[in-house]
Amino acid sequence: MDDQGCPRCKTTKYRNPSLKLMVNVCGHTLCENCVEMLFVRGSGNCVQCNTPLRKSNFRVQLFEDPAVDKEVEIRKKVLKIYNKRDFDFSSLREYNDYLEQVEDIVYNLTNNIDVEDTKQKMEQYQRENRDLIQRNKAKLTREQEELEELLLLEQQGNEQRRLEVMQEEQRQLQAKRKNKQALLDEMERSHLPATILLAQHKGRAAQLESEIEKQKQSVKPAPLFSTGILMGQTVSLQAMPRIEETLYHYKPLQIKTYGPSVPELDQLSRQGYLNHVRTAMPQDTAGGYTSALACHRAIQDAFSGLFPPRAQTPQQSRIKNMN
Repeated sequence: MDDQGCPRCKTTKYRNPSLKLMVNVCGHTLCENCVEMLFVRGSGNCVQCNTPLRKSNFRVQLFEDPAVDKEVEIRKKVLKIYNKRDFDFSSLREYNDYLEQVEDIVYNLTNNIDVEDTKQKMEQYQRENRDLIQRNKAKLTREQEELEELLLLEQQGNEQRRLEVMQEEQRQLQAKRKNKQALLDEMERSHLPATILLAQHKGRAAQLESEIEKQKQSVKPAPLFSTGILMGQTVSLQAMPRIEETLYHYKPLQIKTYGPSVPELDQLSRQGYLNHVRTAMPQDTAGGYTSALACHRAIQDAFSGLFPPRAQTPQQSRIKNMN
């Protein structure tokens, strides 16, 4: 982070820890002082790419890499147009294709790939789906308002429980102080031995501790989950549509090595291949290495290509093509 700096005045965060870097739609950074100097009229060109910029579009750089800030801003703009939800599609495959299309648009705009074609594509989509975009915006606004209300209720409930806990702790502390003061008063006025008074005090203190533990165990649970769903409320979740597809069946690879057949791993020791191979040390076997495995791979490499493929006659080639 210390090597971050303004490309114009060359000031870095190492020399000026309070340096505030700003970023615009092009993804290039400037410090706050340079923005005020260069864009005093409200608009100007980027120092690095000469892109026309507005002063009002500058925002504080949040990430170490300004390209991330650029992608975040572009993604916000794209998702305002491409705001379809999963229930707007008839199948999960169509929804996944739609999300992939959105990611391609974000990638192109972020990396300056086919920018004009991508913008025209977005404008065309916006014209064709104007009504649906407006409906989804209104629906999203209502959902955000409901979520904010639930979060506010949860915050108020947490604050109320915190105050109740603080009040209960104060009452418990006062009860303990009264118990200690009562012991001191009894020791001043009573004629009983101090050992008896201390035993009585210990009994009262133990009873008080047990009552405190019971009160802690009987604390009322929160009426809301963190998601805003009431405790005990039954929520009907719509099942995702299943995609009926054929299962994948694994078929072992048939590789032509043009050489002798390689013995199996369990046959290497019986056929004497491991007689002159170094035995694996305990530290070698930690990653799954074995002498037989290394020897088997070496034999595969050695046997491969020993028998060159025979040249086919024209008649054999015609028969193969017919098949």
